[in-house]
Amino acid sequence: MSFPASPSDPATPATDSLAGLRASIPGYRLGDPTLSRSPITLQELDLLKTTVLLTDEDVGYLRRAGAILAPQTEAILDVWYGFVGQHPHLLHYFSNKSDGAPDLEYLGRVRARFGQWIKDTTNARYDQAWLDYQHEFGLRHTRAGKNRTDNVASVDHIHFRYLIAFIVPITATIEPFLARSDAGADEVKKMLAAWTKSVVLQTVLWSYPYVKPGDF
Repeated sequence: MSFPASPSDPATPATDSLAGLRASIPGYRLGDPTLSRSPITLQELDLLKTTVLLTDEDVGYLRRAGAILAPQTEAILDVWYGFVGQHPHLLHYFSNKSDGAPDLEYLGRVRARFGQWIKDTTNARYDQAWLDYQHEFGLRHTRAGKNRTDNVASVDHIHFRYLIAFIVPITATIEPFLARSDAGADEVKKMLAAWTKSVVLQTVLWSYPYVKPGDF
């Protein structure tokens, strides 16, 4: 299965300010004032960061990782999309509900946002705007929001089990890309650890819409 390339990638913003985000990506709305406020507070976010051991030092290593990963974004996406394409049970979530065929336009749009997500992960400010968008991101995996952004007729829900299970390929495959730099083995290890903590933290936040009220 081959996947369409993402839209051309504009220059990476000099900062991770909300104003610098790529408006050309459909549905990318971090900082949009119309987004619902996250039901998780900044204080609760701090406790989650403490629980996954995400420190200021890790944030520094995430910034370093971002400088290494950004130029390799398309190659990373090729690996991730190749993984999805090799597994029909994952490709199913990007397929037309009517006939089960992959929606290539939908895959292309999601790919563009996935590429931006790599940059956002390594540049996260962990502020209210970032927290609100994590909630929106979670909703987009569920019946409450999937397909809405791209106005597609795909399956309407990604099962929770794959939200958790996908942590492994998203983290395990990133190390070779970090190693393609002048970073030493110890620095690569620390960047990978910071990336993993960030992915776990985000996945926890995305899980909120799946959890019975009062149980999160």
